[in-house]
Amino acid sequence: MSENCTHDCSTCKEKCADREIAKEKLNEHSKVKKVIGIVSGKGGVGKSLVTSMLAVLSQRKGNKTAILDADITGPSIPKIFGIKGRAEVMGEKYIVPQKSSTGINVMSINLLLADETDPVVWRGPVIAGVVKQFWTDVIWEDVDYMFVDMPPGTGDVPLTVFQSLPVDGIIVVTSPQQLVSMIVGKAVKMANMMNIPVLGIVENMSYLECPTCKEKINVFGQSNIDAVATEYGISTVAKLPINPEVAKQSDNGTIENFDGKYLDDLFTVIEKI
Repeated sequence: MSENCTHDCSTCKEKCADREIAKEKLNEHSKVKKVIGIVSGKGGVGKSLVTSMLAVLSQRKGNKTAILDADITGPSIPKIFGIKGRAEVMGEKYIVPQKSSTGINVMSINLLLADETDPVVWRGPVIAGVVKQFWTDVIWEDVDYMFVDMPPGTGDVPLTVFQSLPVDGIIVVTSPQQLVSMIVGKAVKMANMMNIPVLGIVENMSYLECPTCKEKINVFGQSNIDAVATEYGISTVAKLPINPEVAKQSDNGTIENFDGKYLDDLFTVIEKI
């Protein structure tokens, strides 16, 4: 470790031993086989939507699936799945996650609040501690795939997840804009510093398909996501269209009814880990 170390690995390029921090252990009631992080360099790109759709695909394939909503100050997973009410507390320590209509295990800060619109006004270290507790204190029973929906950027929570959870790989979510290269680059470089593989990129709002002629319209301009993926050595790219029906399902809490094969190839990559 350098004598000038700030203990912030997200801004450090040194390959010191201190980077290898011991992972947090699950409780005796839990078992999780694979952990996949869903990240983005900026907000508003559809990260929670991608998390939800990948979890639905996993569940459809017969896997026991879970979502850990690590976006503590902006949680949206419960609403996307139509989950209401509060998570059950077992004894004095453990928390039982809520289940979606198809059986996906979900844990989110909104499931612990008296009202889902109550703001979470906490400092970074407290938020990071809650994310750890969602891993250690929640009963994740025989989970095949856990998807972690992370807040945007490379701050406290992503760093906590990368250091404390046994993340097997990440998916980077972005949108079709010229600044995409910079946004993807930040997420990829952070993952590389933590020795976590980048499994693929999802470009959300990639195009709009004309309902009559089926022509693809580039609403936000010509996509350059393939060039960006090549630049960072990422072989799998998925493109999500602007789809009013999927947006409606997210708003209504019925995302488990979505139709489309936009993320099938990406989930195949996840299965091969």
